[in-house]
Amino acid sequence: MAACEKQQASDLHMSPGLRPQLRVNGDLMNAPDFEPLTPELINAISESMMHDGHRRALEERGSADGSRSSSSGGRFRFNIFRRQGRRAIVLRLLEDRFRTLAELGMPDELYRLAELPDGLVVVSGPTGAGKSTTLATLLDKINRERRCHMITIEDPIEYVHQSQLALVNQRELFTDVPDFNEALVASLRQDPDVILVGEIRDLKTIRTAITAAETGHLVYTTVHAGDCVGTVERLVGVFPADEQDGIRRQLSLVLRTIVNQQLLPAIPKDGKKGRVASSEVLVNTPAVANLIALGKSNQIHSNMETGRAVGMQTLEQDIARLWVTGRITEQTAVATCRNVQVMRERAALLRRGA
Repeated sequence: MAACEKQQASDLHMSPGLRPQLRVNGDLMNAPDFEPLTPELINAISESMMHDGHRRALEERGSADGSRSSSSGGRFRFNIFRRQGRRAIVLRLLEDRFRTLAELGMPDELYRLAELPDGLVVVSGPTGAGKSTTLATLLDKINRERRCHMITIEDPIEYVHQSQLALVNQRELFTDVPDFNEALVASLRQDPDVILVGEIRDLKTIRTAITAAETGHLVYTTVHAGDCVGTVERLVGVFPADEQDGIRRQLSLVLRTIVNQQLLPAIPKDGKKGRVASSEVLVNTPAVANLIALGKSNQIHSNMETGRAVGMQTLEQDIARLWVTGRITEQTAVATCRNVQVMRERAALLRRGA
């Protein structure tokens, strides 16, 4: 852990027979001054991290998630998993403070998501895209500014929110609760105003999250999906075909916003590599809600193109901004966007000040 903090690495990998590896600015490198790790040492390290709930998860599912703090106070998320009959460990270094949206490279307009009275807010993207960090920023704003009861259900707890103006109760899988859905059902009997579900992975949890949003709660969650339209289809596609029309109608009523984000390699500064966030934002306007309800997701993108006034933006628009402002290279912009021609057109408009 100390090596991870010293090298400002995002992740530390420990596998039997190999030297520890650090991920620094997206690239893996051997940790300096370490010998290959023995299976026995990795077992001992993993045992020191786990409690009985983690051990049950490792036995039943083949992996266990948790979090712990280092001697210097740094907080880490860990995943212990079996590979070829032996254990391996991955630790992710978490932020030691709540950052602003500007620091994260996200639009300031997203702060309005902390002011919503109810509904469903989804942050999507690939693993390691900063979804939890974005949500932590929004929850911190709620904690500082709203008198409410906030419940989080996480696997594991990544950012610790000390109750300020809000009352905050954080619950962790396999430590406090057996699974997301059971914890979410129970939370509805705990007088919540705001609920964070760390990730919705299955039909039951998605259904319960939609029900919670329908009954006057503000629900935040994350989904693994490639873009905003894909997030809608991911939420609906989990259900059997004969239920999807009904779920689309429900989702069209409770959904407030989808934010999709990913991290891109930034142009190095002073010889140092880094990453920058790109984002796509879908706001559920009446027109978008109608398209969701009718299953016409393929038409949503055109609404996003013209929805800047209500806070929407497409991936191409944001990537064009990052390229024009010198944050990413042309090569990265072209490789990341879905439609190169549209992205170049948006970049040309930005250069003309349009």
